[in-house]
Amino acid sequence: MVLLSLTLAGCFGSDGGRTSILPDTTGPQPFPDNYRTEAVAFMRTYLNNPVGVRDAAIADPVVREVGGRPFYVACLRYTPRESDGTYRATRERAIVYINGRLDRVAERTSELCAGAVYAPFPELEKMTR
Repeated sequence: MVLLSLTLAGCFGSDGGRTSILPDTTGPQPFPDNYRTEAVAFMRTYLNNPVGVRDAAIADPVVREVGGRPFYVACLRYTPRESDGTYRATRERAIVYINGRLDRVAERTSELCAGAVYAPFPELEKMTR
């Protein structure tokens, strides 16, 4: 499985002859039972420095329309530690699950994470290299 960090604009669905990069799925999507574990594993590789993350919170996956099809999406909020040891702005990411597995992370989250109800995510704050 290839994990990608994508922006929503132009990445999901088809638009003017562009084809979707989402797999062709039919039927209801299964709930991603291991969404927290998969999010931590992905973030460990996604962040330049996974140590020292602060203010981590995650919203339970909910079904959202992505590329015109329903998929489970979990929203993640965190403040990463920068390479110089400082902390800057909090970041928000939308994690898209396809067939119950983490498929991609979207940086533009305004539509996908609107109304998300966050809960503390201490597992992300305890990451090591």
